Amino acid sequence: MIDFYLNAKSGVAPYMQLIQQVRHALRLGVLHEGDRLPTVREVVARLAINPNTVSKAYRELEYEGLVTARQGRGTFIAKTLDGPAVAAQELLRQKLEQWLVEAREAGLDDEGVEALFLSTFRAFAEARA
Repeated sequence: MIDFYLNAKSGVAPYMQLIQQVRHALRLGVLHEGDRLPTVREVVARLAINPNTVSKAYRELEYEGLVTARQGRGTFIAKTLDGPAVAAQELLRQKLEQWLVEAREAGLDDEGVEALFLSTFRAFAEARA
């Protein structure tokens, strides 16, 4: 089961953070078809957010066809997202972890790592567009 969290400093609306976390978990193979998401009540209790925020996220995921709500039973994953095999992702994760070690050794803090990664990613994406 997914363990939601919120980052108040991200500038991203809480409902969008929940949606992104489900999408990421699907891409990484953490969630599979048929898995149950935490109930709205469970998420509200854990994160201390408005139930409407969680409901909005779940409705959007349902609209995208990623989840289905079953009355009285919960919200379940309806389909997964295509992506590289989990084994291929693991190799990439190991390489990324090594890069993070090197970034730390070079003196970058969390904000520096994030800034460097995002600027490089954006430049790469723009060059490929």
